[in-house]
Amino acid sequence: MAVRDTNRARVLTAASCLLAIACLVMVYRHVPVMVKEVMELLRPEAHRRYLDGTLGGGGHAAEILTHSGPDGRVLGLDWDGEAIAAAKQRLEEFGERLVARRANFTEAREILKEIGWDQVHGVLLDLGLSSHHVGSADRGFSFQLGARLDMRMDRRQALDAFRLVNTAPVRELERILREYGEERAARRIALAVDQTRRRKPIETTSELADLVARVAGRTRGRSIHPATRTFQALRIAVNRELQNLQGFLEDAYELLLPEGRMVIISFHSLEDRLVKTAFRKWSSNCLCPPRAPFCRCGWSQKTKLLTARPLIPCREEVQMNPRARPAKLRGVERL
Repeated sequence: MAVRDTNRARVLTAASCLLAIACLVMVYRHVPVMVKEVMELLRPEAHRRYLDGTLGGGGHAAEILTHSGPDGRVLGLDWDGEAIAAAKQRLEEFGERLVARRANFTEAREILKEIGWDQVHGVLLDLGLSSHHVGSADRGFSFQLGARLDMRMDRRQALDAFRLVNTAPVRELERILREYGEERAARRIALAVDQTRRRKPIETTSELADLVARVAGRTRGRSIHPATRTFQALRIAVNRELQNLQGFLEDAYELLLPEGRMVIISFHSLEDRLVKTAFRKWSSNCLCPPRAPFCRCGWSQKTKLLTARPLIPCREEVQMNPRARPAKLRGVERL
C-alpha cells in the first residue's frame, strides 16, 4: 500500500511539473518583431550555426531553425530562467538543433568556445522588453500593475529597482533618469523620491508612478504616461543594458565567420546610437581624424553595412503589434 501511494505521489508530482511548464509556455508570450526582415538579412541556411543572444520566448529562433533545416543549429542565450524554460518547451520539436543556455549575450564568446563552435554564420539580438515581462505583475516592470519594484531580467542578481530607488544617492538617481530616460524633470523627480523614501520606502510600481506623475505631470505634446521615461531609465540601470550592449559591441564581429551576418533590433535611441556607431566603425577602413595626413590607427575594415539606414516595422505589423512601433533593425556582414 505504501509503495502504491509513493508511486502515485511521483506520478502526481511529475504531472504537476508538466502542467507548470505548460502554463509557463502559455504565460510567456512575446511576439517577435520584424521576422521577415530579420530572415532576409540573416539568410539562415542548412549546415550552418547561429547565435540568438536574446532567446526570449523563442520566436526568432523558431524561424531560424525552420529556415536552416534540416540540420542548422542555434545557440540561444537568455538570462531569464523563465524564458529559457518556455523556449525549450516551444522549440522541443527541433531537438538537439537548439542549444539553450541561461546567460547574457556578453558571455557569448565563452559559451561558443565551450560547445566547440568558436564562430557562427549569424548573430541576432532583439533588445526589446518582452510582453511577458510587461504583463507579469510579479516582475515589477509595468507601472500599470501595482507590483513590487523589481525590473530584474535575471532574478539571481542582487540589485533590483526597489533597492536602487530607495538607496541610490540623489545625484545618481538624477543622472540615471537624465541619461537613460532623457527625462527633463530628472532633478525634481530625484528630489521627490528622496523626500518620500525618508518617511517610508517606495515599494510598488504604482507608488513610484503616482509620485512621478505628481512631480512631472503631463507635458504638452507628450501622449505617454509621465512615468514612462523614469521606468525605462530604472530598468536600463538595474539590468546594465547599455553597458552590456556596449561591451558586446567592442569586438562582436569576431564571433562571425567570413560572410557571416549580424542583425540587431533596438527599441530606443540610446541603444540604436550604440549599434549605429559600432557598425559604422566596423565598416570603416580608417579611424583617424578626417584631416589626418596619413593613417596611423592601424584599423582595417571588418564588415560591410547591410543597412545604410535602419529598417522599421511596416504599418501592418505595428497595427497588429503596437509594441513593435519603435523597433529599428540594422545589419552587417563580416568580410
